[in-house]
Amino acid sequence: MLKAVLFDMDGVIVNTEPLHYKAYYNMFKTVNIEVPLEHYQLYTGRSTISTCTGICNHFGLKNDPEELVQLKRKAFQKLFKEDPELDLLPGVLDLIKNYYENGITLVLASSASQITIRDVFTRFNLDQYFKDRISGADLEASKPHPEIFERAAEIAGFSPSECMVIEDSTNGLKASHDAGIYCVAYKSPHSKNQNYDLANKVISDFSEITFEKIKSEFED
Repeated sequence: MLKAVLFDMDGVIVNTEPLHYKAYYNMFKTVNIEVPLEHYQLYTGRSTISTCTGICNHFGLKNDPEELVQLKRKAFQKLFKEDPELDLLPGVLDLIKNYYENGITLVLASSASQITIRDVFTRFNLDQYFKDRISGADLEASKPHPEIFERAAEIAGFSPSECMVIEDSTNGLKASHDAGIYCVAYKSPHSKNQNYDLANKVISDFSEITFEKIKSEFED
């Protein structure tokens, strides 16, 4: 039986990717590097520290990756506060409520920092629905490593076979797959150049995976 749903945040609950994109490229300009879009997209779904470490290694920067993290986060916070149009993705609040009302345990498992997660959850009053929230920035390994979803399942209190992940990135799907958890890929207009081959199910509308429609996938 389906007992818990583990949500990614960026690209699933809210589309902050344009803000992250602007913040990263603001930081890239500050440290005087030009990052091709194709290379930037390789880091989709990974934590900020993992991304900045990869950037430092790839471009041979002498900067401490943590310095880049702070530059990027400062730029992101400014953009987040100045964007009045930022909203939840269509249909996701109805889906969250649907799961909650059917007794499904919800856990957030995002690569975003706890500060960003807190700001999003406060802005949209989401804490009431979720048992807990995990930031990949607090873990030893970033997506595509399965640690974040393994931990989320433990926090939910259920086995991987009783959980489902909703993701939008290649790295997130691999993390879910390697954790042995059923994964739904949300293919939104904002998801660019992502590979969904490891997904158990691919959707473009959250109404496709309400509790009533998805529960049969978990029946013995």
